[in-house]
Amino acid sequence: MARFPSVFTFLLIPRLVLGLSGPSSQSPITVDSCKQHPYEVHLFSKDPLVIYISNFLTIPEREHLLEISKGTFTDSATADNSGAQGLRKTRTSQSTSVLRDPIVRCIEKRALDFQGFDIPRTHLEPLQLVQYFKGQNYHFHTDWFSAASQTTSAVGGNRLSSFFVYVEATNVTGGGTNFPVLDAPKDERWCEFVDCDEPYENGVTFRPVPGNAVFWQNLREDGSGDQATLHAGLPVTSGKKLGMNIWTRQGPLSEEFRGPD
Repeated sequence: MARFPSVFTFLLIPRLVLGLSGPSSQSPITVDSCKQHPYEVHLFSKDPLVIYISNFLTIPEREHLLEISKGTFTDSATADNSGAQGLRKTRTSQSTSVLRDPIVRCIEKRALDFQGFDIPRTHLEPLQLVQYFKGQNYHFHTDWFSAASQTTSAVGGNRLSSFFVYVEATNVTGGGTNFPVLDAPKDERWCEFVDCDEPYENGVTFRPVPGNAVFWQNLREDGSGDQATLHAGLPVTSGKKLGMNIWTRQGPLSEEFRGPD
């Protein structure tokens, strides 16, 4: 089981210095275009590295993501052990890739700044929104890949890290994000963010709190996938959940996969 440290919380106000990428007709985003946005960081686990982030998205950002994604969702695909993509019963949500505009680029920059200043935006996959209605879920899986076809240089190698961001949770029950290998927390302050009624042997389940996010490192220092990052999107029992995946690769993605920058 993963080691669970004492509660550790601090406030981050990142420096957002962002250059707008995209068609040449667009102007660069200046420092002032991405406003400084404070959020709280709670260290949940050191091994694997798992961090809970309160207030990662602002309300206007959440509203913007809802607006630009209207009518764009399709059934979510997933890869099998060979790397072949397809619709499967293990993942019953709908998803869409988010087009880059100034607001989305500021969210991208925030995710990169969170990881330090050494990772360029070309290592980010397009942001993915995923919605779950009653009865929909995503069975246990890892975000890192074992199939060679999913880790080529064209796609930037394997997924180094993940954010799962809760964008909307309308009258939701269920729908938490469960990590079965992580130790459940003992400090009651975590009950604001995790399901403290979950049986201890089930690991930890982060509740879908709008605007908040879970970050974790997918790979070990040697580049191998960390089995302790196994997780699932538990079934929504009522309401609707909208989440966002932010995946960072080991290297740059080609324009074919990332889109124009």
